[in-house]
Amino acid sequence: MELSEIRGKIDKIDDELLKLFLERMGLSREVAEVKAREGLPILNKAREREILRWAQENSGEFDLYSHRLFSTIFELSRTYQRKYLTTGSNVRSFIENSLAEDPGLFPEGGLIACQGVEGAYSQMAADRMFPRGNIIYFKNFEAVFDAVESGLCTFGILPIENSSNGSVRAVYDLLQVKNVSIVRSERLCISHELLVKPGTKLADVKKILSHEQALGQCSEFLKSLGDKVEIEKCDNTAMAAKFVAESKDPGVAAISSSNCAELYGLTALSCGHIQNSDNNYTRFICITKKPVVYPGANRITLVLSCEPHFRFGAEPYKAGVLPHGGPRL
Repeated sequence: MELSEIRGKIDKIDDELLKLFLERMGLSREVAEVKAREGLPILNKAREREILRWAQENSGEFDLYSHRLFSTIFELSRTYQRKYLTTGSNVRSFIENSLAEDPGLFPEGGLIACQGVEGAYSQMAADRMFPRGNIIYFKNFEAVFDAVESGLCTFGILPIENSSNGSVRAVYDLLQVKNVSIVRSERLCISHELLVKPGTKLADVKKILSHEQALGQCSEFLKSLGDKVEIEKCDNTAMAAKFVAESKDPGVAAISSSNCAELYGLTALSCGHIQNSDNNYTRFICITKKPVVYPGANRITLVLSCEPHFRFGAEPYKAGVLPHGGPRL
């Protein structure tokens, strides 16, 4: 048999396959209607296993291929049923409305809100995102949210999670109550050092200050110091460095960056980088008041919450987050 003849027969089979596939998809829609009416789930794993077993038992040497064929058909059928039964959602409408606007490329400048003081890690993340940005510093995370929400600042930069010490829960909590949107994220390698006044030695240190995230990221080093050193939380690593620089007590130290050592005239003790892991990264988010989706957005953040006892339905969607850009953790 010539190749053209074989292909002719295949074409006829394909015609029949397409007709049967379309007929089957139509029946899938009818199944979806019945399931919706009777409150049944779309997925029926027992039914799928039964058909797959039948297909394999009747396919001879092609049992592997028939299994894959029917698995694909099931997946397509479920996808169509879900799409057919979905009438829309707040999430979909919110994103579609945001996509309808054309914000242009992500800006290089603007008025940026950061928590802390000069030298903060948030400032470093802001400098990466906005090479020509103007930064205004605020005392705490809520003040950054308020500055953006009120329109005082166009953007706000906030840490949201660390690779070794987990989520910054205060920021997640504020995302649920503030009317803002995430439009970008940036991953920053964090290297902590122990900063002291010039001439101070490790044996002289009696108190160490830093943000609770930094203290958690350096927990092994802090344990090695024993009980002789007091550990105190403060609002920001750069603020800790500034406090040490302004203090008259030579026994106080800060966990902060080498950049802050230069900024505030401090010395980094020869402990090296003191975080638990050299692979220590923090993801920072950029928030705005107006929900927009910039070109290159490649991730989405949703804040979900539920009532106690796992009862779903308490604010299932927070309309303050959007598809946004930035590297993934």
